Amino acid sequence: MKPIAIFRFSPIEGPGYFATFLDNNHIPWQLISIDQGEGLPGNIHLFSGLVLMGGPMSVNDNLPWIGSLLALIKQAVAHDVPVLGHCLGGQLMSKAFGGIIEANPIKELGWGKVRVADNPVAHEWLGDLKEFEPFHWHGETFSLPAGSALLLSNAYCQNQAFALGIHLGMQCHVEMTEDMVLNWSRVNAAEIIQNQASPAVQPADAMQTNLKSRVSKLNMIADQLYRKWITALKTGE
Repeated sequence: MKPIAIFRFSPIEGPGYFATFLDNNHIPWQLISIDQGEGLPGNIHLFSGLVLMGGPMSVNDNLPWIGSLLALIKQAVAHDVPVLGHCLGGQLMSKAFGGIIEANPIKELGWGKVRVADNPVAHEWLGDLKEFEPFHWHGETFSLPAGSALLLSNAYCQNQAFALGIHLGMQCHVEMTEDMVLNWSRVNAAEIIQNQASPAVQPADAMQTNLKSRVSKLNMIADQLYRKWITALKTGE
């Protein structure tokens, strides 16, 4: 089977639990570290799927790799290669599909519940689940691309996830591990303090409360989403 390409944009925002899920399901993957200057592949045909992780930059920034990556996402869609985006990755997907990325009314940093939309596509991805608690770290938000279905929302960000056929874009983070939560809250301590007046920003100690239980519950949600996503992987040559 061809590997899944996982694009990393920040050293602390790697694939996390998604890599564990792939390993547990014996699915090969290849990390492409944009943050280390690795170049983009020339075409999508080397890979069974395309996965985009998070990062501190904006999709609207004038960075040399963004245009090429948007073109690669479009190429994947044209050839029915499934695309999966986490936070910045979801924003890249939205923009590639014709959506708009703009500032969210407030920043969301930390744990926060999301509601599952009441529509047939959301039920396909999440069954009878009504809500769950993912992790958040964003100041921007995406619009829903034409033809996509809303999957998740909350009080602070209307568009938390969408599906467009076999492609899944998320604003929230379901890939978190305990180490990632601890690392993000430590490395980004100044950002937490600067935004502590926001009702959607948690202090670092609150992010770390009941961490093992929270991450374990989130892993089960991630399993459900990822299991559906991998059914569309391109397994042929």
